[in-house]
Amino acid sequence: MSGGRQRTLGGGGQHVLDYLKRMQAENPAFFYAVQSDSDHSSGNIFWADATARMNYNYFKDAVIFDTTYRTNHYRVPFASFIGINHHGQPVLFGCALILNESESSFIWLFQTWLQAMSERYPVSITTDPDRLIQVAVAQVLPHTRHRFCKSTIFREMKEKLGGLYTSHSTFETEFKKCINESETIDGFESHWHSLLQRYYIMDNEWLQSMYNARQQWVPVYMRDTFFGDFAVNEGSGSLTLFFDGFVTEATTIQILLKQYEKAVVSWHEKELKADFDTTNTMPILKTPSPMEKQAANLYTRRMFKKFQEELVETLANPATKIDDTGTVATYRVAKFGEDHKAHAVNFNSSEAKASCSCQMFEYSGIICRHILAVFRAKNVLTLPSPYILKRWTRNAKTGAVLDERSSDSPSNSRESVTVRYNNLRQEAIKYVEEGAKSIHIYNVAMKALQEAAKKVASMKNQGSGAMHGSSLANGGSQEMHATEENQTAVFQSADEKEKKIHELSAELDSTNQRCEVYRANLLAVLRDMEEQKLKLSVKVQSARLSLKE
Repeated sequence: MSGGRQRTLGGGGQHVLDYLKRMQAENPAFFYAVQSDSDHSSGNIFWADATARMNYNYFKDAVIFDTTYRTNHYRVPFASFIGINHHGQPVLFGCALILNESESSFIWLFQTWLQAMSERYPVSITTDPDRLIQVAVAQVLPHTRHRFCKSTIFREMKEKLGGLYTSHSTFETEFKKCINESETIDGFESHWHSLLQRYYIMDNEWLQSMYNARQQWVPVYMRDTFFGDFAVNEGSGSLTLFFDGFVTEATTIQILLKQYEKAVVSWHEKELKADFDTTNTMPILKTPSPMEKQAANLYTRRMFKKFQEELVETLANPATKIDDTGTVATYRVAKFGEDHKAHAVNFNSSEAKASCSCQMFEYSGIICRHILAVFRAKNVLTLPSPYILKRWTRNAKTGAVLDERSSDSPSNSRESVTVRYNNLRQEAIKYVEEGAKSIHIYNVAMKALQEAAKKVASMKNQGSGAMHGSSLANGGSQEMHATEENQTAVFQSADEKEKKIHELSAELDSTNQRCEVYRANLLAVLRDMEEQKLKLSVKVQSARLSLKE
């Protein structure tokens, strides 16, 4: 991928800015910034809504920077920061319009994104293999593990080695097998060099450059770091996630924001459905193991299926002790008939801790069949807490959203607004989700929300001194030129405080309305189910009468 391109939005730039200003006026936790530019027509733009910032707090360990617009030649240079939620679904951490592709621009973008996420660094980040992005990540996220998108490299390989693809139909299959199925570093090195010699491509410069960067894209080198993307696309490495099907090559700046909103709503609905399925359905257990039952109650439905697959495989992967040094024993685990693919598991019996050479837990957060086989052999009946990654459980989004800052500085005052907004919103969502489950809980939740609304209104009538707040400043001077008059003030006057109370009251009213919608939708589903049952009953009765006749 090449860098240094300059684009312009023309009149569309002002359209985007007007939208962002309106969104921030409606919600002070909405963040946006524009890189310094005289007329806002060619300065890079970043934004993240309150939900994106809140989700980052829960799922910040693995981040994907999606720049599909570059390789697919989109009309609009639209990029996004994406994470993975507890259902294995993509969640949004922010969006950007990258009009100026330069080293300084990408550095600005990552710094601005990090600021919006309260300077909380991710464990890993996946991007396209681009020099400008690589420089920005190294400077802004020096302790974050940087991985290159594997599917982008495979696509580039077809472009660079087109003649080889044409003359040797087996090359692609063998190349991907070398990358994807190598289980040890020595195995990869051997397979790689053998492949290059067999096809006489030892001197290919592009392949040599990819080999030199192997520690940033070949899976066997990266298994000690959490990426978790197996849950999204089963390891394909594709970065086209959150906006796939919503933003395409034909999308214009005039319709981009509508498509952005549609994608946000669509994925939110999918998450709500996955939450409902996890809470209200019980998966079919395949073993009598207490550990399987424990996992079914802990994990979300999608993650439980991943765990269940590994647990069932222990039946075909016996563990054999090969060394014992006292507290730590080493086991050899291999599938029947596949001894050449054996893995070594070190097990500390006193602490019930284990580590496997496959490093699946470190990479994905789900314990592997090899460790489970050792647990089975050692009669470990329940999953030890160190192997239950909260981010994959149904309670992944419980707990405090953000820590309140004690400093009185403007930046921390603005942070406090986001803290309070996110905490209130998260608590309100709990009422909505729980209240929609039954008419009894619905009535209790509705009454609680109405009481809260009365108390907030009462505080509003007490005048100044009842609350302290601040406006959320997005951006800054010179490099972050945005939100103009909204960016620096702390709420000082009684009118501004009353306005803040009014916004919170409006949020509660909105929550009440959403609760009504969820309840109505659930009742409609129940009615449909009853109708289907009735129709089926009629058919059964008719069939019985026919048989008697």
